[in-house]
Amino acid sequence: MVGRHGGKAKAALPGLGGGAFHVPQSAIHDLASEPSVAFIALDHKLQAHSTGAESAAIVTSGVINAPTAWSLGYDGARVGVAVIDSGINAQVKDLGDLNGSTDKLHSRVVYAENFLVPALQSDGKPNPARQITTDQYGHGTHVAGIIAGNGFLSTGTEFTTTYQGVAPQANLIDLQVLDQNGQGSDSLVIEAIDRAIALQGEYNIRVINLSLGRPVYTSFTQDPLCQEVEKAWHAGIVVVVAAGNDGRDNSFGSNGYGTITAPGNDPWVLTAGAMKSMATDSRVDDQIATYSSRGPSMVDHIVKPDLVAPGNIVSSLADQKGISADYIPIECCQPVSL
Repeated sequence: MVGRHGGKAKAALPGLGGGAFHVPQSAIHDLASEPSVAFIALDHKLQAHSTGAESAAIVTSGVINAPTAWSLGYDGARVGVAVIDSGINAQVKDLGDLNGSTDKLHSRVVYAENFLVPALQSDGKPNPARQITTDQYGHGTHVAGIIAGNGFLSTGTEFTTTYQGVAPQANLIDLQVLDQNGQGSDSLVIEAIDRAIALQGEYNIRVINLSLGRPVYTSFTQDPLCQEVEKAWHAGIVVVVAAGNDGRDNSFGSNGYGTITAPGNDPWVLTAGAMKSMATDSRVDDQIATYSSRGPSMVDHIVKPDLVAPGNIVSSLADQKGISADYIPIECCQPVSL
């Protein structure tokens, strides 16, 4: 039907009962008039939520009381976390086993798929490049370290601090949707979420992490990206989304309020804002990071974020443009607690 209006298929999105297409602008009105078309949305561009400002490293696990969870045996073992981001460097030793082994049998990056690459080759056969992710932006590897780094690279007599992720034994499902500039699109993220849902049983995926977003253009009830995260929630997966980094945006005289990005505006997801721990484990002196986006959400006026977590001056893995991965301090994204 879309073909009759000059459209070409871009991606199938069966989970939403639709798809992504390239359609001439002149044909949009006629296409919208088709009885079988319920809603048309732009395939909006989105990007990673990261400020990229380097600063002094601090330890943040104490602020969220992670050591207590570890002492009780809650370290993420046998839990799968789908990281939908710019890819993960699975060769980083902190994402391997306790001995730093990252071969296929020991890596905790148990699945990888690159949605920037066509699923099929020109001859119609599966494209092997689809299963190869390359984190040329560095954001996905950094997020993976916050979630599941086991501290191997910073453990030993020569180190004064071990930098360990929140769930140091969790497995990671690497679903790449962001390019070397940290940019992607709605349809890529929707495809990746569909894959996470499909792999849920095989890898015990309990969490989807989305440290990315874009402006809110319509109600969450109509936004395809929001509808997709709700589908994951209904499948029993906790979806954690960054609130955004637009808290300093005063373009509309709102002092940063109303800047929550999609899909963090959806009431079914856990939207995480960023706070500053002030270099102490105590929460008494904690402050909200000035760049952290604030609610209520645009259009629907949903109260957001749902929670805040250390997101300022966090040390994690770096793997930018082929540089060997190691721990560096970088002001970045909102971490997720399991």
